[in-house]
Amino acid sequence: MSEIDHRAAVSPRARLGESVRVGPFAVIGDDVELGDGCVVMPHAVLKGPARIGKGNIFHPSCSVGGDPQDLKYAGERTELVVGDENTFREFVTINRGTGAAGGATRIGSHNLFMAYAHVAHDCNVGDRTIFANGATLAGHVDVHDFATVGAYCTIHQFTRIGRYAYIGALTALVKDAPPFSLIVAEREVHCYGPNSVGIERAGFGAERTQIIERAFRLLLRAKLNTTQAIAELRAKFADSADVRELVEFIESSQRGVIK
Repeated sequence: MSEIDHRAAVSPRARLGESVRVGPFAVIGDDVELGDGCVVMPHAVLKGPARIGKGNIFHPSCSVGGDPQDLKYAGERTELVVGDENTFREFVTINRGTGAAGGATRIGSHNLFMAYAHVAHDCNVGDRTIFANGATLAGHVDVHDFATVGAYCTIHQFTRIGRYAYIGALTALVKDAPPFSLIVAEREVHCYGPNSVGIERAGFGAERTQIIERAFRLLLRAKLNTTQAIAELRAKFADSADVRELVEFIESSQRGVIK
């Protein structure tokens, strides 16, 4: 038997399977077909037409099945088709298709959409994919089975991501990603010195700030490797607790520090 909170808004034109749970203030719209064992948490919104399989979990404030964000869309009947046992985390948005492109957005089974991920109109997502936080598909994108789209990636319209491809965080993908590939945008990240304004606002005195600035000049501009710079910092600033903190932080790093 299904459990539907009395504060939820469920359309009489929606069709719910067995053992569906719907939380307070959730909205299930017209022409939504929801398979057995689905969980719709508080404030989640499901719009139709949508055919959704079994065991899907919709976390609070996700919006699944919304109108396509396409200026050519004129209100024609389009749909979303979803398989089984997908997880849609908070603020995920999934749009239906457009009439000009066949009328459907399709999502397979066993996929994880982390918070704020977005799947636009007319996309096709396979099985067992992972979309990290903020991963965004533009319209007409195909994502094949077992692919991973990293955090805050933006995927251009009409591109394809092959099976087992991994798109690293913050990558803007404008061409197809081959199967089994690892694709990551270049990351030119540098440290330009201390946060002088911030530490001044925090009440650091002029002498204390100057010592930190001198330590950073030695670390970043003295043409020493990190080990040599640490030795120099210990020798020249032995009395500074701030420099000791800087040195200990660098020495305890497991991934290296930005220089």
